[in-house]
Amino acid sequence: MKSIKVLGTGCANCRATVALVESVAKEKGVDISIEKVEDLPDIMSYGVMSTPGVVIDGRVVHAGGVPTRAKVEGWL
Repeated sequence: MKSIKVLGTGCANCRATVALVESVAKEKGVDISIEKVEDLPDIMSYGVMSTPGVVIDGRVVHAGGVPTRAKVEGWL
Protein backbone atom coordinates (compact mmCIF):
# COMPACT_ATOMS: atom_id res chain seq x y z
CA MET A 1 0.00 0.00 0.00
CA LYS A 2 1.28 3.44 -0.92
CA SER A 3 0.97 6.19 1.65
CA ILE A 4 0.02 9.43 -0.11
CA LYS A 5 -0.38 12.87 1.40
CA VAL A 6 -1.86 15.79 -0.50
CA LEU A 7 -0.61 19.05 0.97
CA GLY A 8 -2.89 22.05 0.61
CA THR A 9 -5.27 24.36 2.36
CA GLY A 10 -8.42 22.94 0.78
CA CYS A 11 -8.46 25.03 -2.41
CA ALA A 12 -10.06 23.79 -5.64
CA ASN A 13 -6.70 22.59 -7.01
CA CYS A 14 -6.05 20.64 -3.81
CA ARG A 15 -9.44 18.93 -4.00
CA ALA A 16 -8.88 18.19 -7.70
CA THR A 17 -5.51 16.61 -6.90
CA VAL A 18 -7.06 14.33 -4.26
CA ALA A 19 -9.80 13.29 -6.70
CA LEU A 20 -7.28 12.64 -9.49
CA VAL A 21 -5.01 10.50 -7.31
CA GLU A 22 -7.99 8.50 -6.01
CA SER A 23 -9.34 8.02 -9.54
CA VAL A 24 -6.04 6.84 -11.03
CA ALA A 25 -5.39 4.48 -8.09
CA LYS A 26 -8.85 2.96 -8.49
CA GLU A 27 -8.41 2.54 -12.27
CA LYS A 28 -5.01 0.86 -11.80
CA GLY A 29 -6.15 -1.25 -8.85
CA VAL A 30 -3.46 0.23 -6.60
CA ASP A 31 -4.14 0.13 -2.86
CA ILE A 32 -3.44 3.58 -1.39
CA SER A 33 -3.84 5.37 1.89
CA ILE A 34 -4.54 9.05 1.18
CA GLU A 35 -4.35 11.84 3.72
CA LYS A 36 -5.11 15.53 3.26
CA VAL A 37 -2.69 17.80 5.13
CA GLU A 38 -4.19 21.27 5.53
CA ASP A 39 -2.17 22.71 8.44
CA LEU A 40 0.25 25.33 7.07
CA PRO A 41 3.18 24.53 9.42
CA ASP A 42 2.84 20.82 8.52
CA ILE A 43 2.85 21.69 4.79
CA MET A 44 5.91 23.90 5.20
CA SER A 45 7.72 21.16 7.13
CA TYR A 46 7.96 19.30 3.80
CA GLY A 47 9.59 22.33 2.16
CA VAL A 48 6.55 22.87 -0.06
CA MET A 49 5.91 26.56 -0.67
CA SER A 50 3.21 26.28 -3.34
CA THR A 51 0.27 23.92 -3.16
CA PRO A 52 -1.00 21.43 -3.89
CA GLY A 53 1.90 19.23 -2.99
CA VAL A 54 2.01 15.45 -3.16
CA VAL A 55 4.09 13.27 -0.83
CA ILE A 56 4.39 9.54 -1.52
CA ASP A 57 5.92 7.28 1.12
CA GLY A 58 7.52 10.31 2.79
CA ARG A 59 9.03 11.84 -0.38
CA VAL A 60 7.77 15.04 -2.03
CA VAL A 61 7.06 14.18 -5.67
CA HIS A 62 5.10 17.28 -6.72
CA ALA A 63 4.43 20.87 -5.68
CA GLY A 64 2.40 23.67 -7.26
CA GLY A 65 -0.65 23.06 -9.44
CA VAL A 66 -2.63 19.98 -10.25
CA PRO A 67 -0.35 17.20 -11.54
CA THR A 68 -1.07 15.65 -14.92
CA ARG A 69 -2.81 12.28 -15.11
CA ALA A 70 0.35 10.85 -16.72
CA LYS A 71 2.45 12.00 -13.76
CA VAL A 72 0.07 10.39 -11.26
CA GLU A 73 0.05 7.16 -13.28
CA GLY A 74 3.86 7.15 -13.17
CA TRP A 75 3.86 7.50 -9.38
CA LEU A 76 1.46 4.60 -8.94
